[in-house]
Amino acid sequence: MALRHDPKRGVVYMLLACALFTGMGVLVKELADRIHFVEQMFFRSFFALPVVVLVVMHRIGLRGDLVGTLRTKRFPGHVLRAFTGTAAQACAFFALGLLPLAEHTALTNTTPLFVTLLSIPLLGEKVGIHRASAVLVGFLGIVIIALGQGAFTGDFGGAARWGMVAALAHGLFSAGTTMLVRTLSSTETSGTIVLWQSLLMTFFTLFALPFVWVTPGPADLAMLIAIGLIGGAAQVLLTEAWASAQVSFLAPYSYSSLLWAVLFGWVAFGDVPGLSTLAGAAAIVLASLYIMHREIMRRGKKR
Repeated sequence: MALRHDPKRGVVYMLLACALFTGMGVLVKELADRIHFVEQMFFRSFFALPVVVLVVMHRIGLRGDLVGTLRTKRFPGHVLRAFTGTAAQACAFFALGLLPLAEHTALTNTTPLFVTLLSIPLLGEKVGIHRASAVLVGFLGIVIIALGQGAFTGDFGGAARWGMVAALAHGLFSAGTTMLVRTLSSTETSGTIVLWQSLLMTFFTLFALPFVWVTPGPADLAMLIAIGLIGGAAQVLLTEAWASAQVSFLAPYSYSSLLWAVLFGWVAFGDVPGLSTLAGAAAIVLASLYIMHREIMRRGKKR
């Protein structure tokens, strides 16, 4: 069941999804000192799974075959896609425990930069001067944020250093996930991709759970469940947003997560981002949007 084209609804859903994802990040960060990030990832996947199943069932309709949706001849591709997705989520959750929310959000928005770089060796694409320049500007933004964290000085401690490495690794793994989804989409339905992603990511984290398990108290358990439910709801809203309007129209609104991160980081943790964070985030966002613009132009010329 396809949604009719409705840009206004798409914008509303996108803004809500970004707010919920950032709110989920607040809970992950709050629990970081008490609950291992892998345990948090399990709750994120497990309690989001019923939401994903309901959405897929809604998509395929009453006469749809849920088990049939799982049939695939490209299972290794789904495993690899779930692995990169799990790795990206692990890096993001780990980095949340080490970085202020605004810095974390800015650095994990570097996926378009890495997609451009990976397209050269993996897809054999030629990156022209425009996209190459945008990538350089984006990475300049990363350097600016790093300088604000004390990079290249004695103040750049272990937590900030590893937090930045993990946040950037999230961008790299997320880029790999994006490219795998593009490849799988040539033969697989979105329902098949989403179902296998959710099931396999739940399995991966369940397998690792005994090695990191800490029995949560009632309050922490409630937050862990909320992480899964909020994450699942945000994923649904994001899916509905992309189904309501074109990617090129909605992409700028996805960066509202930076505004939510500044607000939530200030309210929840008293973090006020400095000028370096704001300037670096602006460079990353502008570079990513320009890369998207050049990609749209490039595809238009091929038609």
